[in-house]
Amino acid sequence: MTVQYSADVNNAALDAKETAIGTAPTLEFWSGSKPANCAAADTGTKLATGVLPSNWMADAAAASKAKAGIWSVTGLAAAGTGTAVTYFRITQSGTCHMQGSVTVTGGGGDMTVDNTSIAENQVAVVNTFTIATATANT
Repeated sequence: MTVQYSADVNNAALDAKETAIGTAPTLEFWSGSKPANCAAADTGTKLATGVLPSNWMADAAAASKAKAGIWSVTGLAAAGTGTAVTYFRITQSGTCHMQGSVTVTGGGGDMTVDNTSIAENQVAVVNTFTIATATANT
């Protein structure tokens, strides 16, 4: 059997994730293999960072929650003349709270961006990012 929840419960769970992470967290882009989970140490090279808007996710609706506002990151010196981004981490005060894959739009990643090859001082813009609940509404 699978436990199911109402739309209100699913939406509240999604909104609670944004609340728990806090306002204006940092978005980090990394190269290399994504760590096993958020508690695992960073892997690869940190290529870019940016602070997300204070209200960085829209209110949940229909068991889904999408990015709000403009999300962008700026390439760090470690990115050199261009290095492929493979995963992201959303952190607050140095603690990873969320991570996933990064691809160009249409590439099937958890987060899609305008360009996955980041160079030093280059600005990359997040096109799409949505999270959803694991179980369907009843």
